Amino acid sequence: MLVDHSDISSGWATESGSVAESDTPTIDRISIRLHELSAMPKASQRLLDDSAFDIESWLADRIAGKFARAEAAAFIAGDGVDKPRGFLDHPKVDDAIWDWNNLGYIATGADGDFAATNAADSIVDLVYALGASYRANAVFVMNSKTAGAVRKMKDADGRFLWSDGLATGEPARLMGYPVLVAEDMPDIASDSYAIAFGDFNAGYTIAERPDMRVLRDPFSAKPHVLFYATKRVGGDVSDFKAIKLLKFGLN
Repeated sequence: MLVDHSDISSGWATESGSVAESDTPTIDRISIRLHELSAMPKASQRLLDDSAFDIESWLADRIAGKFARAEAAAFIAGDGVDKPRGFLDHPKVDDAIWDWNNLGYIATGADGDFAATNAADSIVDLVYALGASYRANAVFVMNSKTAGAVRKMKDADGRFLWSDGLATGEPARLMGYPVLVAEDMPDIASDSYAIAFGDFNAGYTIAERPDMRVLRDPFSAKPHVLFYATKRVGGDVSDFKAIKLLKFGLN
C-alpha cells in the first residue's frame, strides 16, 4: 500500500502574479506480508458418526475463536517473525521529538503509575498529542486492570472522566472517546505502554484472506480424522501519526 506522510505546500495567488512551484508530497510504499495460522485437531470417526451434535462445526468454531485470540495478541505485540507485527513492537520516542517510523508517547511523570497530583492530566495530554484529523475516529485501547484504574479518575471538578455506554452494545467512553478493552495490552508497570490512543483504522492495516480453510483428512491418522485448519493474515502500522501511547514512566 502507498502511504503519504508529508503535506503539499500551497499559497495565495494574485490575479496577475506568478505562481511558484510548490512542494510535492513524499509517498512511501509499505508491504504487509501474510502469515499463516494453523491448527490440526483430531476426532475419532466413531465419535463423528455417533455424536448427537455436529462435532465438525463445534471444532471449527473453537478453532476460529483461537485464531481470533492469536490475531489480537499479534496485532498488539507481535514481533513480525512468522506473525503480524504489532504496533507496540515499533520504536517509541517522546512525542516532542517524534518522527516517522516511531510511535510518539506521553509520559505520566511517575514510575509505574499515574502522577500523584493531577493524575488525569496525562490522559488529557495524550488525547491532544494526537492530530485533530485523527481524533474524530480515535479510541482508547487498554486491558481490564488498566481500565479499572482509569475509571476511578476524576477531573478538577470531581466529575469522572469515564462514562459507561447508555445503549446496549455501546462502548464505555473516556473523555468522550470509545474505550476498547484488549487483554493483550500490558499492565501498568514501570515504563510500560499500557494505554494507546489513536485512529487505528488509519494507523494500523490488517491484510488477510478472510476465509478459514479446513481440510478434512480421514486417512493419515486412522481411525481418527484430522482437521487441518489454516488462515492467512498480516498486519503492521501504516500511519505513525495516527497512534499515540501513554508511558508509565518519569520521562
